[in-house]
Amino acid sequence: MGSRLRGNDEIVSIEQGERSEITIPNSHLDHPGPVLDSIGVSEIIVDPSPGSHSSAVLPARPEAIRLDPATTAVIVVDMQNAYASKGGYVDEAGFDVGPAAVTIGHIADVLGTARAAGMTVVFLQNGWDADYVEAGTPLSPNFHKSNALKTMRRRPELSGKFLARGGWDYELVDALTPKEGDLRVHKPRYSAFFNSQLDSVLRARGIRTLVFTGIATNVCVESTLRDGFHLEYFGVLLEDATHHLGPDFIKEATVYNVEKFFGWVSTVADFRTAVSQLPPKE
Repeated sequence: MGSRLRGNDEIVSIEQGERSEITIPNSHLDHPGPVLDSIGVSEIIVDPSPGSHSSAVLPARPEAIRLDPATTAVIVVDMQNAYASKGGYVDEAGFDVGPAAVTIGHIADVLGTARAAGMTVVFLQNGWDADYVEAGTPLSPNFHKSNALKTMRRRPELSGKFLARGGWDYELVDALTPKEGDLRVHKPRYSAFFNSQLDSVLRARGIRTLVFTGIATNVCVESTLRDGFHLEYFGVLLEDATHHLGPDFIKEATVYNVEKFFGWVSTVADFRTAVSQLPPKE
């Protein structure tokens, strides 16, 4: 694989053999300086799956990253009524769920693009059994830190309502109903890699790269991306396809952490532009 500059306004990555040519407009690179100053442009493109026959180069920070549909999964974190709907746990706990509507639309855009290219889609759902055995006892920090559990204890009339499997709160929002071939993974804690089947589900499919969307940027999204890093997954955060809980600086901190320490940061528009250049799934 090699890369070259074409004129002054775009970078072209040339793939050998049957691999396709992907064009990256400079306008899609937040920090084009290092790219333009580099003699070997290919050196700044991270490739999690060398040797793949079809891939797209996603503009990202701090460097571009190659996405192979066969080894990439889009992770949809906790897009449940609990986190994105009026009357759900997050709303009842006093957080603003209004911005989640925009996030839902952006995620739907990402999923349409990903499915057309043949990428795996994984929906994560946070919660516990109806009796809350999985939520933990007072000996568990989750018992004390989960805002869902604390809200139900503070307001007994809500007891049993939040994040219980089988209930409305636990279910995914209607606008993001899984399609045939999509996967669902249950998780009992913030990180989807804890006490779940996620790691085995991904490894069984040869997945190397995880593209993150969902709620909350600063809690379950970041926790899962961090743990994925420690398990040797390449994590990409689509920053405008996530929603945070708390003031805006909270999301800014997560984006900084991902970009500097744990992965790569990109946008829905860049994902759509890059991945839509791939041949459609047969």
